[in-house]
Amino acid sequence: MTRNLRTIGFDADDTLWHNERFFQLTQERFAALLRDHAEREHLEQRLIAAERRNIGHYGFGVKGFVLSMIETAVEVTDGKVPGTVVAALLDAGREMLAHPIELLPHARDAIEALAGSHHLVLITKGDLLHQERKLAQSGLGDLFDHVEIVSDKTPSVYARIFHPLPGGVRAAMMVGNSMKSDVCPAIEAGGWGVFVPHDLQWDLEHAEPPDSPRYRAIDDLGGLPTLVGDIG
Repeated sequence: MTRNLRTIGFDADDTLWHNERFFQLTQERFAALLRDHAEREHLEQRLIAAERRNIGHYGFGVKGFVLSMIETAVEVTDGKVPGTVVAALLDAGREMLAHPIELLPHARDAIEALAGSHHLVLITKGDLLHQERKLAQSGLGDLFDHVEIVSDKTPSVYARIFHPLPGGVRAAMMVGNSMKSDVCPAIEAGGWGVFVPHDLQWDLEHAEPPDSPRYRAIDDLGGLPTLVGDIG
């Protein structure tokens, strides 16, 4: 009998381990450093605008975030940002790159439960070295059949990754906390998409749920093995 699911892709940041909270803590530090130059809400709006402009240049991850903070600091101070502020932002970035990995509830159990029966692939975007370090520290690396670190997650990227894997795209599922990056493009490529919410989400990752029979949502990864079994 042909199985409906043979390959399962997992997002990494805020799906398997905490990530966004470190960005938000650094953003609070950023607001404190520039409180004499801009109100917090205005500063956040300027920073989001800078991040949106810079994704195509710097990609996703800590390094692009730090560069966008520095750019925003230059803008709101009319080019007079103190060197001490720039140094503090660089220090904050280094701290983010070194933060310890803390797995989210049920992450290891879900992956171990599916590793023997399905082809597992980690699909994450961001800085190559940083993502490789996080995966190594997570202790989950040996459970994946392979890893894809990509510059962005689009339908064509998912099609490229899933096509040569067992069952192809139609028998593949992507699991993640981003409707925009993990769920919608995977479904558009022809696979399944499973949304696992996280308390924190980057503003640029927001999207509405897709109207598709291949869309599912679970409260946490503890429900994933049962969902996979139900789909077959």
